[in-house]
Amino acid sequence: MSSERRHFDVAIIGAGINGAGIARDAALRGLRVAVFDKDDMCTGCSWISSRLIHGGLRYLEYGEIPLVYESLHERRYLRRNAPHLVTPLRICLPIFEGARRGPLLIRLGMIAYDILSIRKTVPNHEMLDSDEIREEEPGLRKEGLRAAARYYDAQVAFAERLVLENLLSARSAGAEVFTHCEVAAIKTVDGAISAVTYVDRKDNTAHEVSVTTVVNAAGPWVDRVLQTAPVPSKRHIGGTKGSHIIVGKFDGAPHDAFYVEAAADGRPFFIIPWNDNYLIGTTDIRYDDDLDNVRISAAEVDYLLSETNRVFPDAKLTAADIHYAYAGIRPLPFQEKGPESAITRRHIIKVDKNVAKGLISIIGGKLTTYRHLAEQTVDRIAKLQHRKLPRCRTRDSLLPGASGLERAEERLRALQLLSEEGVERILSIYGGRASGIGELCAANEALARTIDSSDMVLAAEVVFAIREEFAKSLTDIVFRRTMVGLAADQGRPLYSAIADIAVDEFGWDADQRSQQLDELVNFSESLRVA
Repeated sequence: MSSERRHFDVAIIGAGINGAGIARDAALRGLRVAVFDKDDMCTGCSWISSRLIHGGLRYLEYGEIPLVYESLHERRYLRRNAPHLVTPLRICLPIFEGARRGPLLIRLGMIAYDILSIRKTVPNHEMLDSDEIREEEPGLRKEGLRAAARYYDAQVAFAERLVLENLLSARSAGAEVFTHCEVAAIKTVDGAISAVTYVDRKDNTAHEVSVTTVVNAAGPWVDRVLQTAPVPSKRHIGGTKGSHIIVGKFDGAPHDAFYVEAAADGRPFFIIPWNDNYLIGTTDIRYDDDLDNVRISAAEVDYLLSETNRVFPDAKLTAADIHYAYAGIRPLPFQEKGPESAITRRHIIKVDKNVAKGLISIIGGKLTTYRHLAEQTVDRIAKLQHRKLPRCRTRDSLLPGASGLERAEERLRALQLLSEEGVERILSIYGGRASGIGELCAANEALARTIDSSDMVLAAEVVFAIREEFAKSLTDIVFRRTMVGLAADQGRPLYSAIADIAVDEFGWDADQRSQQLDELVNFSESLRVA
């Protein structure tokens, strides 16, 4: 083991949205920060969400009014600080005869939602009668349709990029990011955090760094991380499984997103236009099995298909219509009994002083509220370290891609390489940072070309992912940087071309190229529905 003996004020374990947000806040306030993840960033629960930035309308049912209020205001901050990634989304909530939630209850919930989102930048809700909603959404089931509510939330099409931009901001403020590096041990001296050891999974070398505080933001793996500490801990996480399916446009498909009460169990689920497809989910099932190999079940597929076909009867969707599916575990607090939907979605910042002084574990948390969770966590770190830190800056600070959008667009158009859809695609992924891709094209003629038949993907994006966005594998590049892996075809026609570019940049030999392609194809296949 190499002992680098570098010192960090904070070591964050987990590079999902919570870990990335905490790293950004801590680094911006002057702390020396290291972030570790055993895989790439955003490979856990952050990427398996419904990709919504929302207040959580259904949380009103469980009296979690503070959570809804917090979420709605965080939605506003994200719309302002990441407009290239977070966009308004109109959602329709149909009300059918026999539903658990009737028009009056829905109307009251909508009024409360509007009140709690004071100073919002989207319109208030509206109620539509059955004729009005049928006229606008002719594919919607007519039988038993009583009315509908329509309201606005927001969507983050690529949660991966939101995580990445938080990490990029953290890095520019001095943080160091160690992806594909698994923390093997949390060390203590006299009961206080002293160091962490980690293994670089790319070359299996072991390293150790000195730290004062450890933030365990490993999501579903929180309890596994705690097992690396010298003192045992009680169970923190009692996760539930959530699965989504992705299908193409179907007969009768809606124009807006739909939030529907399932007939089978009364649980709401979404049908959302997303990435030129439809994202349908989610399920909510208690889960205690292997966290590293979570797959959608046949029962979940049947549930999501049948409920969608019930609401949009012309769809007639079958498993053969599913492009791919993803599933994962929500890191909710452990609760032995009670319905899954009633488990709180509030985050818990647990100071694990019984395990080690200076250890914090993050339990739960929503994509929408990550920034506020990070602010609260760094405030807690300051108290633990008896330090007076500058105030949090993230509420009013733009993420890296939020500035320079006009200049980036001009630079992309000046290349005269991309289709109109290609320009829009790159801006929606990189925002103002797309100027850097244009600079690569100008500096290297070999990168100034598209690699797809629709002229939407630039060769320079691959090099940009490696040089500027710490991608270390083909899977990193395809699924979490260029985002071509989330297309209907999973970007498969581009795998070989991307590999050829990456080979030159990484210096891989033929065997390494082949291994990387195998790993990429295997990951793609793992998302297929049998």
